[in-house]
Amino acid sequence: MKLSKNLIVTLVLVSGAAAMGYAQEAFSANIDTTAACAGLPSHNDLQAALTWARMQSNGGFNLDMWSTVVNRDGVVCAVAFTGANRGSQWPGSRVISAQKANTANAFSLPQLALSTADLYSAVQPGGSLYGLQASNPVDTFVAYGGNPADYGQVNDPMVGGRIGGVNVFGGGLALYNKQGVLLGAIGVSGDSSCADHNIAWRTRNRLKLDYVPAGVGPDSARPDNIVYDITPANGLQIGVSASGWGHPICSAAAVTISQTLPPVR
Repeated sequence: MKLSKNLIVTLVLVSGAAAMGYAQEAFSANIDTTAACAGLPSHNDLQAALTWARMQSNGGFNLDMWSTVVNRDGVVCAVAFTGANRGSQWPGSRVISAQKANTANAFSLPQLALSTADLYSAVQPGGSLYGLQASNPVDTFVAYGGNPADYGQVNDPMVGGRIGGVNVFGGGLALYNKQGVLLGAIGVSGDSSCADHNIAWRTRNRLKLDYVPAGVGPDSARPDNIVYDITPANGLQIGVSASGWGHPICSAAAVTISQTLPPVR
């Protein structure tokens, strides 16, 4: 049987994509997450802490949340949500939470923590980190592979894969243990970006992984806290951040809450 040129091209593309998918699945399956994720919260621990934090007043819309934890190598260790099922939260926030975790991990150091909220102003045109959003793209096979019925479960298809991605608004925080070791990061998404930050902060505190050494925030007791110092400027929609690390205000309540979040350990 003679195949048309278009059919041959289609078959090649489909088989190539399938092969890449199988390669990604095999790669993820070869990662020993028990060892890779040592010291980081389990799915159940993450879900419990996230649910507790979500139930507090966070200055947002009182929505259910997604959260992802990655290790220092960017490997996804746990994914959880707070609602009755995976559709109770914004579906897009699953991968956003993973992006935030990857970002906070990728741009924090043992001696300096940067939250995703801290990066907002720096990546704007003219900012010191302009263009950062285009680096470290999301691995779409890790992000969107597998059975959606497993999303947010112990066996979420992202677990064991390196998610990648950069996100530059509130909700991502680095995780430091009692010995001051940087273990990875947590990302939270599902509400306003300011509420996401507050929920991530409380979740990290609940997990006792907030032994943060230093940051760029104005409060030494909360070194990687969200910074609200953007003021309007002529011709600039986003305004100007006095420190260069500012984040837009989502609500007055979120600002007040951020100033009373638990101090780091």
